[in-house]
Amino acid sequence: MAQMQPGDQPGANFETCLDELEKTVKQLESGDLPLEQSLQLFERGMVLSESCRKQLEEAETRVEMLIRKEGKLQPEPFRADAKT
Repeated sequence: MAQMQPGDQPGANFETCLDELEKTVKQLESGDLPLEQSLQLFERGMVLSESCRKQLEEAETRVEMLIRKEGKLQPEPFRADAKT
């Protein structure tokens, strides 16, 4: 199994990485893989997880920069648990 990095696919976006990460996790959870393939999938999952995390951090930063208070840009942390 050839290892791909998120950058191997042009335009690999968050949704693509997340979808591939979910598939990788399902394969690992099946438990029907040889050890070497499981290790390769785990490594791939870690790369995908890091890519998703970075993309989420970038999106959070962009959201923070767009929030305006009193006519000035002021960062405000995103709270996923906040109810609107």
